[in-house]
Amino acid sequence: MAKINLEKMSLKELSQLRSDVGAAIIVARKTERKDALAAAQKAAAEFGFTLAELMDGSKKPKRVGAPSQPKYQHPENPSVTWTGKGRQPGWIKDGLASGKALKDYLIK
Repeated sequence: MAKINLEKMSLKELSQLRSDVGAAIIVARKTERKDALAAAQKAAAEFGFTLAELMDGSKKPKRVGAPSQPKYQHPENPSVTWTGKGRQPGWIKDGLASGKALKDYLIK
């Protein structure tokens, strides 16, 4: 590989070089990805599978179920709610600090 003396290059030449290198990297990534996919398909075929067949169960299934229902609501704005899971919202923390109990915020 030829050594480039960057110190002798102008700003315009350096900018063009950076642009050319960026474009070359994009092309190289696409080529390597294509080659890797072809190699994976070939390896799967040697065992009698397609790549799609091997990939079907590889991802963890998404959580199935209903989202948690709100359990607590803001006393002044009932549209602001909290399920009781995760971090306590500020309005709950403020209320508890002022002497209220968590049960005071239960949705009735």
